[in-house]
Amino acid sequence: MLILASASPRRQQLLRNAAIPFEVQPADIDETPLAGESPRDCAERLAREKAITVSRKRPKAYILGADTIVVIGETILGKPRDAADAARMLRLLSGRTHEVITGVCLVDPVAGDAEQASETTRVTVREISDDEIRDYVATGEPMDKAGAYAIQGIASRWIPSIEGDYSNVVGLPVALVWSMLKKRGAI
Repeated sequence: MLILASASPRRQQLLRNAAIPFEVQPADIDETPLAGESPRDCAERLAREKAITVSRKRPKAYILGADTIVVIGETILGKPRDAADAARMLRLLSGRTHEVITGVCLVDPVAGDAEQASETTRVTVREISDDEIRDYVATGEPMDKAGAYAIQGIASRWIPSIEGDYSNVVGLPVALVWSMLKKRGAI
C-alpha cells in the first residue's frame, strides 16, 4: 500500500491520473527553510520529514513525501502568507524565468530505508501587469500554492514555456515517482 504524506489535491489528482493507487495521510511538519540551506536540499529535506513522520504511524506501508518550492535566483518562494505576499511573489516572477523544485522521498518498509530525489523544471513567465496580479490574487487561486500561482489554472495564460516535467510544476514529478515505485516493487 502506498500512502501519500500530503493533503495536496493536485498531488492526489496526478497520482490518480497515472493510475497509481494510494491513500492519503498528511504530515504536519514545520516547512521553514533552514539557514544556508540550498533550495534543492530544502525540498528534499521537507519531503523526507513528511515521509518519515507518516511512516512512524504506518510502518508497514510505502510512504511518499513530497515538497514543491519555487526559486527565483536564490530566493525560495513558499506558499503566500496573505494576498499582499502573493502579489509580491507574482511581481518577482513577472517577466522572468524561475525554477520549480519538487523533492520526493519514498520510505520502503521492506528494505527499511528511504530514497529521496528531486526534479527541477524551468518556468518562464511573461510580464504581468499590476491589474492582472490584483485580479488574479482576488480569485484566491494563488493562496495555497508555492510561488503564488497554479500552472494548471488561470496563471497558465502567463506561461509561454517550460523546460522539464510539467507535472513537477503542478506538484509531483510523476515519471520520477513512478520509476522509484517500480524500482522498489511498490507497484
